[in-house]
Amino acid sequence: MANNNKDKTVYVCDYCGQESLRWVGKCPACGRWNTMKEMTIKAESPSSAISRSALKAAGGGKHREQVRPMRMHEIQADAEPRMDMGDQELNRVLGGGLVRGSLVLLGGEPGIGKSTLILQTVLRLQGKRILYVSGEESARQIKLRAERLAGSPTENELLILCETCLEEIFDRIEETRPDLVVIDSIQTVQTQTVESSPGSLTQIRECAASLLKYAKNGGVSTILIGHINKEGTLAGPKVLEHIVDTVLQFEGDQHYLYRILRSIKNRFGSTSELGIYEMRQSGLRQVANPSELLLSDNRDGLSGIAIAAAVEGVRPFIIETQALVSTAAYGTAQRSTTGFDSRRLNMLLAVLEKRVGFKLAAKDVFLNIAGGLRVTDPAIDLSVIAAVLSSNGDMPIDIDTCMAGEVGLSGEIRPVSRIEQRIAEAQKLGFRRFIVPASNLSAGFSTAGYKIELVPVRRVVEAVRELFG
Repeated sequence: MANNNKDKTVYVCDYCGQESLRWVGKCPACGRWNTMKEMTIKAESPSSAISRSALKAAGGGKHREQVRPMRMHEIQADAEPRMDMGDQELNRVLGGGLVRGSLVLLGGEPGIGKSTLILQTVLRLQGKRILYVSGEESARQIKLRAERLAGSPTENELLILCETCLEEIFDRIEETRPDLVVIDSIQTVQTQTVESSPGSLTQIRECAASLLKYAKNGGVSTILIGHINKEGTLAGPKVLEHIVDTVLQFEGDQHYLYRILRSIKNRFGSTSELGIYEMRQSGLRQVANPSELLLSDNRDGLSGIAIAAAVEGVRPFIIETQALVSTAAYGTAQRSTTGFDSRRLNMLLAVLEKRVGFKLAAKDVFLNIAGGLRVTDPAIDLSVIAAVLSSNGDMPIDIDTCMAGEVGLSGEIRPVSRIEQRIAEAQKLGFRRFIVPASNLSAGFSTAGYKIELVPVRRVVEAVRELFG
């Protein structure tokens, strides 16, 4: 008989995770070139060995007849128990807290504050035993950082382990029985049963799969910290994002104070939530009301500034849209954006030229979302157009005016979601006038209780008339 217990070589796309038995130049799934990397699958992989021991410890070695399909009404759908992380912003992004036995991947650029966020969070946890595994820093470095973040670290159940061998890490987990495990970072962990260097495709895939199975069978919540490559995606195979339960991305410019925590994938909550932090010398501070911090106080009399009411998840906040329009110095007009989609800016400029009659083809247009934020809400389209026209004509917009509206290709102002929350946020910050899509007011919207003036508009031309006369 043929021996099936042999190592198998496959080629895996490090972008989408597609497998192939032979090397190909172009991935058949995602269409990218030169992304197929060789990977050796051991006959006895570490993930399979760990899964069997964990299943046995969890009582999974029962008779096969007990495993059967279940009717929908027979399934118990109790709420997942969650761990309060002591951080309102982090709890919001996670969906209410960290689910027991879940595997969370936190990614971000080097130096953005990933380790700082997790370390200052676990330092606050009381009554929980945490095992912090570091493959990049020594115990002394972690102690110095903890003293900077917390002054004098409290005597909680925080255990520090400087180790990169996966087998040793599992042994220490078995000894300490923690409630939460932090791996900093997944790119430094390696297993002895795979013959490749740390951070390689094979190592990351096997280590992540082993940690997932152990977390599920042992009920131990695990947080993995990962790096971002030069393309802005998580380093390692794309399949790493498919393995974990939740993918969080910590982003922001190192030259700005603010950091944004986004949920890219969440099996236990919404993916549209975000948390906002302010980077300080003593660590990251939660920003409970970002609207007041994102607005500048000296915008009175300045052109090219428009205020928009945006919504991310269920959270409304007021942002400042800045634009600069100038004559193209080199013949070819430039289009540059920060925090906004450049393709959408080109579309809005085409709408201005075709539907409103402003000729901007020979002018440079620079757009910036103040504070270093990246906003994807289409409701800020109206503020982008207003800021561009304000800079083009050097006409300031009234500082007491706020707006929200999606702009269509025909120049119409389309309705936006959660208009009540947007108006309430603008009113809370003292704005006296709000330009709103007329469709939002005609759909049974009650204006009672609002002290702010609501100005309905149906087309971009009407909005321009209301803003500039």
